[in-house]
Amino acid sequence: MPAKPRTSTIRQRITIPAPREQVYAALTNARLHAAFTGGAASGRARVGYAFTAWDGYISGRHLRLDAPRRIVQEWTTSEWPRDYLPSVLDLRLEAAGRGTRIVMVHSGVPAQQAARYRQGWREFYWEPLQAYFRSPD
Repeated sequence: MPAKPRTSTIRQRITIPAPREQVYAALTNARLHAAFTGGAASGRARVGYAFTAWDGYISGRHLRLDAPRRIVQEWTTSEWPRDYLPSVLDLRLEAAGRGTRIVMVHSGVPAQQAARYRQGWREFYWEPLQAYFRSPD
């Protein structure tokens, strides 16, 4: 019997300077997602529906959507090893003063890619999302 692929869990917390409803929309609406990341996104914010982000680099399916409190997605990238199941991304959005605290648990990430994705969340999601809501537009 082949060995089970090794996985890791990434946990992060970040505060975004916007209300939960706006943060939830930016994370689930393809047009808004593309606006803050700069990469094409597709899909509809409905349970069971597929989505893509970052010009197709990320793909997945919405498993649970509890607006504006929680987003749970099946999640992979174009570099995902063939012998690994999709990961599960669980985002909890909590009110934090005038902003939103995102509590992220990303489980089932291929262990050999975890450090890169850990940094990628900060660089390609949290920093641009903070900047998006700080801009005067």
